[in-house]
Formats: sequence, C-alpha cells, structure tokens
Amino acid sequence: MTPPLSGRFRKSRADPPPGFFAAEAAGLRWLAEVPGGPPVPQVLEFGTDHIVITRIETGAPTPAAADDFGRRLATLHRAGAPAFGAEWSGFIGPLPLDNTPSPGPWPAWYAERRVLPFLRAAYERGALSPDEVRRVESACNRLGATDEPPARIHGDLWSGNLLWAADGQAWLIDPAAHGGHRETDLAMLALFGAPHLDRIVAAYDETWPLTPGWRQRIGMHQLHPLLVHAVLFGGGYGAQAAAAADAVGRG
Repeated sequence: MTPPLSGRFRKSRADPPPGFFAAEAAGLRWLAEVPGGPPVPQVLEFGTDHIVITRIETGAPTPAAADDFGRRLATLHRAGAPAFGAEWSGFIGPLPLDNTPSPGPWPAWYAERRVLPFLRAAYERGALSPDEVRRVESACNRLGATDEPPARIHGDLWSGNLLWAADGQAWLIDPAAHGGHRETDLAMLALFGAPHLDRIVAAYDETWPLTPGWRQRIGMHQLHPLLVHAVLFGGGYGAQAAAAADAVGRG
C-alpha cells in the first residue's frame, strides 16, 4: 500500500478575511478528534495568510474506499457537537459563516444562519429575481428535519473536498466544519455527484441508519450551497435554489 503522506502542502491567500486560516485549522483538528472517522490532513502550522498541512498522495476512487468512507462518515457524524454552529468563526469558500453556537432547533438555525444571509447576498448580486426570493423565503417557513442532536459535520462536503488517496482511503479536506444536521453532508455529496455515492450512502446507512424520508429532504439541505454558488458565480444557481425551495416540505 502506498503511504498517504508525502511532505508538506502550503496554501496561501493574499489579504484573507480575519480568521480565515484559523477557521480551517480549527475545523481540521476538530474533525480529526473522532476515532474511526475519515482521515484528515494534519495541521502543521498556520498564519494570517496561510496554512501548512500534510500533503496527501492522490489515488483513484474505488468501491472499497467508498464503503470505508461511508462507515467513517457515519462515525464522524455520530460523535456529535455541543451545539449547532461552532466555537470559531466560519467560512465557506471565501464567504463568512455565522457559527455562533445555538441549541437549535435546527430548522430555525438553518434558516437564520445559513439560508437567509446568502439569499440576501445573492439577490443583491442580481442572481435571484424578487419572485425567486419570495419562494426561498416561503420555503424557510416549511423547513423540517428529524429531531436529532447536532452532528459533527464537514459542512462543505462537495465532491472536490473528498480526496481519494493512494492509501485506498477517502480523506476530508477544506472543511467548513461545525455542528449541523448529518443529512447536510450527504446532500452536498449528491449536489455535484461524488464517485460511488450509492455505495457511500449504503455503507453509511448500515453504520447509522438514516431516518425515513431523508431523500425527500435533500433539496432542503442543498438550499444553502446553491445560494452560496449564486453569490459567488451567479448564472443559473439562483434559479436552482428557487426550484429546490419549491419542493421543501412537499415531498
């Protein structure tokens, strides 16, 4: 088996927002605390404009790695979090996240801290029409989720932040880690099509069974990342967010 680690990897950014790399370091370390969770790079050091982590040798996605990752992701989520949010300021890409810890309930927290701030920003960018804004706002009144305690989630788990490594494992990178709803990470994996997603979900469900109806709630969990993309890239992401909003609570 090829060793997964190979030296150091330095990421830097000119004039990042205050706390940008500290948030990434805190998230990586928090995810790494869970025995049996997915592997994450070790934080070697960080500063205001950079972070240095262990370099992971890349490999190919395999069914066995997907099975293993599904089990490990369930283990990570089940480790839990003290509250929704986190003790550090958050970022998703370059955009700030309000991570102020909250006891919930999750639907109100998700609407207030994740959906509505990005809805306003996307509208100001011109990425949504007034009608699309109303449709997303209406969905916020229909949000529902299983009554579960906060899970320890990656928070930005699109397929590009799942690194298939030469050691036969899938590693987590670039987290927006916080206490959230476990279905959020699975919905993010589905948004842009992670390799072997069906096997990941099946192994997850065997380890920690998902609550019935979770597939109908995928669009609800995708509202936030779609709005993030609307803020960053415009295009059709605002329309996609409105379409996802239309299905919330009606599946």
